[in-house]
Amino acid sequence: MSNPELALLIAVPIVAATLPLLAGLKFEAVGWPIAALTAAVELALAGSVVRRVVAEGRFVHNLGGYPRTYGIELVVDEFSAVVISLIAVVTLVVVAYARRGGPRENAFYSAFLLLLGGLMGVGLTGDVFNMFVFLEIVGLATYALVAADRSARAALASLKYLIVGTAGASLYLVGVGFLLVATGTLNMTDLAATIPETVGYTDPLIVASFCFVAVGLSVKAAIFPLHTWISDAYAESPDTVTAYISGLASTLGAYALARLVYVVYTPAFFEAVPLAGDALVAFATVSIVAGSVLAVIQSDVKRMLAYSSVAQFGMIVAAFGLATEQALVGGIVHLVGHGLMKTALFLGVGVIASAYGIRTVRQYANLGYRSPVAVAAIAALLLGLVGVPPSIGFLGKWYIAWGAIEAGAPIVAAVVLFSTLLTLLYVARLLETMYFQPADDIEGAVTADGRGVRLLSDGGSGDDGDERPVSFGMVFVVAALSVAAVALGFAGPVFEAFLDPFLEAVL
Repeated sequence: MSNPELALLIAVPIVAATLPLLAGLKFEAVGWPIAALTAAVELALAGSVVRRVVAEGRFVHNLGGYPRTYGIELVVDEFSAVVISLIAVVTLVVVAYARRGGPRENAFYSAFLLLLGGLMGVGLTGDVFNMFVFLEIVGLATYALVAADRSARAALASLKYLIVGTAGASLYLVGVGFLLVATGTLNMTDLAATIPETVGYTDPLIVASFCFVAVGLSVKAAIFPLHTWISDAYAESPDTVTAYISGLASTLGAYALARLVYVVYTPAFFEAVPLAGDALVAFATVSIVAGSVLAVIQSDVKRMLAYSSVAQFGMIVAAFGLATEQALVGGIVHLVGHGLMKTALFLGVGVIASAYGIRTVRQYANLGYRSPVAVAAIAALLLGLVGVPPSIGFLGKWYIAWGAIEAGAPIVAAVVLFSTLLTLLYVARLLETMYFQPADDIEGAVTADGRGVRLLSDGGSGDDGDERPVSFGMVFVVAALSVAAVALGFAGPVFEAFLDPFLEAVL
């Protein structure tokens, strides 16, 4: 079938990625307008796709008109529609923030748009090998973006991410090879039919393929103990980059794992090989606890939020491994909620860093009164991360815990509750510092780069008369996302109704 909007969602940003470099040969600072226009087009295309999914349900596009047996198929259903909507919204928000927050180099926007095309490809592909291709596009672009500020620490973090990410991609590719050898096809729909009919779920090649695929994608999703790249990548990259990759890069890794579990292997695989499902849930559960504990002991705010992601993605993967309706809804809702909240939190951290040049929890003293709007938005997002109702963080955790009880796994529900308490520890510490610790503790403090801490407020200029580098628009973006995170906490019935056809198809 010909549904070109699916191909355009991938092709538009990849083609646009060449324009900042080409135009940059003659013009300066053309990257941001090109990225902004591309982001707007992607949002419009995503909206069109979502409307069509609501009206018609799942639909496909065969590139070049070739049948899926040997062609490339793009697929959109309710699950992927949610994911591409998240990508489009986060992209537009981050581009709007970058107008003042930077970076401003044309090369940065070329890598940024290439990453956008790769993310859309992961969300829409119906072929396991092409998922590998798009994951590699995502990886290569992310490695470049992490090192965008060209510092030694950022370069080292990028190299570490490159090594670990390449290992994960290689493991995934080995699993895809096993699937091809066992079934003779790479199309997800064909694999779902061929595995039970001609091979069997217990075939050693199928079991081995699942193990390699699950481990490889767990690296992308930063599941403990395969998370070692995440803290340096998030902490050392520019704030705009951190916000984008934290909201989307690992999110698409978790999405890819869920897509293969439910569309290729199907829940019947877990019934035939219960150890596979149990192992996936067990490792994810350990990640919830380990990530939360590691976050509690951090003093750097970006590292604290990075380790928090390890816990949150553990929760999401555990939900996908439980394979019940409520758990699957919870995993998808939490995937969306985490993407929005972490994007906003890292953008908020960027606002504070731009204004004051500070990074650690101790240096956040009394910021609630010096920058009331930005800090209030950060506080609301942090409470959403804990799971305080009516935020989307609460909604996702509620469904996951409910699904765990439904699946007969009360330990997972207990771990979700325990993780919530640990999250409350580091969130409460940061909130207490921002609102109740005197600013005298940081007057005259010096940041890691040797610059003195500037104590400014939302809007206006510093005492020395220098223009404040943080615009109203940057603060507005963070505040708007915090409002969205709270508003989506009331959208449980909407998520259930929209996802119902997907749930019926895979469960």
